[in-house]
Amino acid sequence: MRKFLNISVFTILGLVLLVIILQFHIKRSSRDVIFENADELEPAYVGLVLGASVRPDKSLSPILQDRVDKALELYEKGIIKRFLLSGDHGQKDYDEVNAMKTYLNNKGVPDQDIFLDHAGFDTYDSMFRAHEVFQIDKAIVITQKFHLPRAIYVGRKMGLELQGYIADNREYPGNAHFTRREWLANIKAWIELNIEKSPTYSGDAIPITGDSSLSHDKPEE
Repeated sequence: MRKFLNISVFTILGLVLLVIILQFHIKRSSRDVIFENADELEPAYVGLVLGASVRPDKSLSPILQDRVDKALELYEKGIIKRFLLSGDHGQKDYDEVNAMKTYLNNKGVPDQDIFLDHAGFDTYDSMFRAHEVFQIDKAIVITQKFHLPRAIYVGRKMGLELQGYIADNREYPGNAHFTRREWLANIKAWIELNIEKSPTYSGDAIPITGDSSLSHDKPEE
C-alpha cells in the first residue's frame, strides 16, 4: 500500500512539473511576437480570428466580439487584408463563423475579404487548417492574452509564421478559470503535436489568396 502511495505521489508531482515546464516554455517561446499596440505589428495579409462562444440569438459573446473588433481595427488600419474566421460550425443550430461574418458585414467588410473555417473546433484544428486548407504561411492571430501563447506555439510548430495581437478590451467573468484551463490545454496541445494528430476535418484546399466564396455556406435553394 505504501509503495502504491509513493508511486501515486511521484506521478502527481511529475504531472505538476510537466504543467509548469510547459507553461514556462510556451510563454517564453511566444512572448517576443505578442503585441498590445497595433503599430508594433508587421503587416500581414491574413488576420486569423479564433472562435469562441456565440449566444442563442447568434450575437457574439464579449470574448468573441473583442477578438473580431480587434481584427477589424487591423483591417481598417491596413495591417491585414483578409480575415480567416475559424470556429465551431459542427451543428446547424450552432455557428460561430457566420455570426462573426455577419458582424463584420454589418461593419462594412465585404464578403470577398472574409474566409470562413467552419471546422476550427479547437486551436489545434484551426492552426492545422489555416496552413493546410487555406494555405497560409504568415498571419496575425487575434485572441485574448491568456490564449495567445498556446495559439502561437501550436501554429509555429505547424510551420506558420505568426504574430499575436491581444484582444482584451475588458475584464471577463471567469478570467482566472480561463488561465487555469490553459495549463491543461497546453498539455493537450503538446500531446497532439507529438502524435501528429489529424484534424477533425481536413478538406480541399481553399487558398486565402483566392475566392472567399468557396468557404461560405451555399445559399439555400
